[in-house]
Amino acid sequence: MFALLVSGKSVAAEDDVIMQRIGSGDPATGRETSESERCQECHGQDGNSDDGRIPSHAGQYAGYLIKQLRDFQSGARKHPVMSVIAEDLSEADMADIAAYFASQKRRQGSSEAGSVAASNLFSSGDQVRAIEACANCHGEGGKGRSADNVIYPAIGGQHKTYLSVQLVNWKLGERSNSPDGVMNRIAKALTDDEIEALSTYLSGL
Repeated sequence: MFALLVSGKSVAAEDDVIMQRIGSGDPATGRETSESERCQECHGQDGNSDDGRIPSHAGQYAGYLIKQLRDFQSGARKHPVMSVIAEDLSEADMADIAAYFASQKRRQGSSEAGSVAASNLFSSGDQVRAIEACANCHGEGGKGRSADNVIYPAIGGQHKTYLSVQLVNWKLGERSNSPDGVMNRIAKALTDDEIEALSTYLSGL
């Protein structure tokens, strides 16, 4: 029924993972709503954006997408286009749109090789600078995860340009809607070269 696949697990386990990612919305309705609300024009018909500046939503956790839409509505997160688009969406609209994108299969990450330093930051962090490992929150392979009522987004295979811009925004405080400000703290400790390297590494996962 859904395009998102999790290999190497039983059908029942796959269904549990898929439903956790999709949430309570209706993917079929979400497909129609995401088209009528023009979400697909930027984020892709199947949730895979062809523009490196625009995030792909395919395979993302629906709960994370809903939070971002709510933040655009409230002003906790600002974007000249998304703030306007999100303004009139109902809770049902957001749940359905998010469910549709979450049910889609994300394209394979880029083939560009990441650095060893970026790999180490992702898997181990840097205790000296109090940088937590990215994998601790975003999961193995950057596939995202849900824990303690917090949904950590999938970032593996995301566009390099988008990832880099977001990390810079976190670092500068232009974006500040992560739980307890964790992304602001981490990004501020990263150098510009590390942001570039991490973005390259993550986009290839």
